[in-house]
Amino acid sequence: MGQSNLEIKKYVAELIGTFILVFAGCGSAILAGSYIGNLGVSFAFGLSVLVMAYTIGSISGCHINPAVSISMLAVGKINAKDTVFYIIFQCIGAILGAGVLYGIRADGLASGAAITQLAQNGYGTAIAGGGSLLVALVAEIVCTFLFVLVIHGSLSKKAPKGFAGIAIGLALTLVHLVLIPITNASVNPARSLGPAMFVGGLALEQLWLFWVAPIVGGLLAAVVWKMLEPADSKEQTIEPT
Repeated sequence: MGQSNLEIKKYVAELIGTFILVFAGCGSAILAGSYIGNLGVSFAFGLSVLVMAYTIGSISGCHINPAVSISMLAVGKINAKDTVFYIIFQCIGAILGAGVLYGIRADGLASGAAITQLAQNGYGTAIAGGGSLLVALVAEIVCTFLFVLVIHGSLSKKAPKGFAGIAIGLALTLVHLVLIPITNASVNPARSLGPAMFVGGLALEQLWLFWVAPIVGGLLAAVVWKMLEPADSKEQTIEPT
């Protein structure tokens, strides 16, 4: 029973963390984007990960991203069962976060008006100035690779302990600065799923890219990290102490 309770706590922590990421990150874009711009939105996503790292990192590791969980599975830091349940609960959290934003957005529109903007990801004509399919695919793979590699390195035993959350949060900010003009920045399949479920249309049609690219990027990061990882290094959880 004790082990079961521990597992449930981990899964719920992942749900809460992903909820906060989508609610705060996407919320900053659709509710305050005209005031804070892409720089502010990038920091909102980064800060969401940073604060959740120090909140739930000691419980679940604060993956809040299927690409991260799959990468951790690839390097042997998480088992298959936890990977599956992490992804399920991450997706639930993302959908709930987008659902709350949908309700907030709907409250400010005329009755019956369609909601077409929830900071959903896309490429080409799906977003203003978006990159082509190939550009979006490459950019998402490269940026996810960078982001997840920072996660692996920051959690290394030899990395300064207690600073992983800061490095990871800033890495997410960095990749958002690059990706927002191209795809609205995903690097996280769950983050893409939530808004797409409510917006529909092109957001759902193009959702496949925002699952494939981050997972490929995360797996590439796992391969590279396994080559770079010091022999006596062991990843730690994201903890403030």
